[in-house]
Amino acid sequence: MNKTIIITGTSSGIGFVLAEYFGKKGHKVYGLSRKHTESQYFTSIPTDVTDNAAVQNAIAEVLKTETKIDVLINNAGMGMVGSVEDSSKEDILKLFNLNLVGAVQMMSAVMPKMRESKFGQIINVSSIGSEMGLPFRGFYSASKSALDKVTEAMRYEVYHWNVNVCSLHLGDIKTNIAENRVKTKVSEPYKNVFDKVYALMNSHVGDGTEPLEVAEYIDALLSKNKWKTHYYFGKFGQKIGVPLKWILPQGTYENLMKKYNKLA
Repeated sequence: MNKTIIITGTSSGIGFVLAEYFGKKGHKVYGLSRKHTESQYFTSIPTDVTDNAAVQNAIAEVLKTETKIDVLINNAGMGMVGSVEDSSKEDILKLFNLNLVGAVQMMSAVMPKMRESKFGQIINVSSIGSEMGLPFRGFYSASKSALDKVTEAMRYEVYHWNVNVCSLHLGDIKTNIAENRVKTKVSEPYKNVFDKVYALMNSHVGDGTEPLEVAEYIDALLSKNKWKTHYYFGKFGQKIGVPLKWILPQGTYENLMKKYNKLA
């Protein structure tokens, strides 16, 4: 059955690949991003998801031609690197405004139609890094972890209307995310170790999973009647970090993380 799908952050990267993938399969896809994107497979609606009025206008635009909204994929987001000490209030708020508030505003905008239809599927794109505080990515981890907890809470609140919500935790995906990260000033005490971690971080992205594989995984997920709260997708070496944190003593886990990130 063809679905009406709204995807945020479709101007490039994972979002663009998702929008074209589902459009090619015959679904009616609307891509929301700050700039207009040309594609024969989905309709682009320029939208800043941190602006609630713009979000409401975009959903109203969709509903001019659609009678339902089946799927929302909250993909829009940004990375942020730098030490906790050096991070500014402005950068922290900018990050949370997009990664958390923008996603919440999108969910709030589609829920009335999903409630009316008594059906909906919402995927909040999170990160494997939301399950742990990553060195020099503490606020990114925190923003995605906050989104995870909102997702967990919302599942209780909307299941009466047959609306499924989940967090999809991604490992490193081969995109241009490194070019779009917020990078805080790095003070002298951190510079040497940060440079090592940052180079490693970028190499992991370069060796990451192809975005098309993410699209295929989400496609399979949308065919399921019931969802788990959390799904993890990425290379084994990254996914394994989650259960290891649950079962290993804290000191042992931290030592493994230090080695993985070239800190020891």
